[in-house]
Amino acid sequence: LDFKRLYQNNNERLPFGACQIGSAYRNEISPRNGLIRQREFLMAEVEYFVLPNQKTHPNFSAVRELEVSLLSADNQMSGQSARRVKLGEALAAGVIRSEVIAYFIGRIAQFLLAAGIRKEMLRFRQHMDNEMAHYACDCWDAECRTSIGWVECVGCADRSDFDLKLHSAASKTSLCAQVRLKNPMSVEMVEVRVDKKLVGKTFRGDAKIVAPYLEGLADPEAAKLEETLAGNASAEVVIDGKTFAIEPQHIQSVKRFTKEVWEEKVFPHVIEPSFGISRIIHAILEQNFQTRPEDAQRTWLSLPPAVCPIKCAVLPLSNKEEFTAIVRQLSDELTDLQLSNSVDDSSSSIGRRYARMDEIGVPFGITVDFAWLTANTVTLRE
Repeated sequence: LDFKRLYQNNNERLPFGACQIGSAYRNEISPRNGLIRQREFLMAEVEYFVLPNQKTHPNFSAVRELEVSLLSADNQMSGQSARRVKLGEALAAGVIRSEVIAYFIGRIAQFLLAAGIRKEMLRFRQHMDNEMAHYACDCWDAECRTSIGWVECVGCADRSDFDLKLHSAASKTSLCAQVRLKNPMSVEMVEVRVDKKLVGKTFRGDAKIVAPYLEGLADPEAAKLEETLAGNASAEVVIDGKTFAIEPQHIQSVKRFTKEVWEEKVFPHVIEPSFGISRIIHAILEQNFQTRPEDAQRTWLSLPPAVCPIKCAVLPLSNKEEFTAIVRQLSDELTDLQLSNSVDDSSSSIGRRYARMDEIGVPFGITVDFAWLTANTVTLRE
């Protein structure tokens, strides 16, 4: 139902998108594998609404040359492995069925790589016909390789007009978009005129649902009703689970005429990239947690700076008073630049303090050494 409000907010123009993030729930019988299978999990989704015959994206050129690992449905059927291909080439070959799906695959890949997923541990697998929803036009999963195998972390589906049609029918609210036509279109119209006074007397409180229902009839329902009533027989109609007997005298006339229209009502199709945040975090941590070959107890986390909770460590080599002021100044300046930082001025050796920061994934370190006292400089380390 939010579609109608969002559509109006976008000046009733397509395409447009909406994003949301929140908790999702499922009846998981056997939660397991850490963050992989849970009963409650965090999800983020994009709902991108497009016209059925215009599944393009104005920014596709930004990802056209991006090379990703694709495991198509045909490759799966023939037992082949995923292969790296440019998105523009995959679209031209029909492997990806629409430009808008190709665009979102590119953006999903860029996001996951920037967040810390390794290129060689990311692939996009296309749903085969026997696993794709009956209403879907195309569906791809971004899968990340972990210790338990390839895990679906993001889904990108073309859900056609299935969602809006069902919501419209259940809520009895029009969730269509108005499309301006280049040339007028002739439409066969049906106008059912109801004797509202008689309908009101006959159906009393239910007249407010019976009259609009009859006036809104179109062929073939209107033709079927007209044919039944022509023989002076009553016609039964079911409205909201109630059955009503319509008599010939309830209908004043049924007129048919041709009308030229410049606008057409259509149900938009929705493209839905859906992100499993918990699974993405699980894959990022597992792929970036490493141990030293010579000592398995010495570990480090090699996260990209963009996602590190702490961006920089400030490490003085001495606790002398001369170092205190510069350490505080550096920490304050980093904070002013909105760079989270941690000061470790403990008595441990500098090597041990480096190792501490490595373990929690701090990407940069500023070492305040004795050169500060003579050359007024500090050492920046990655």
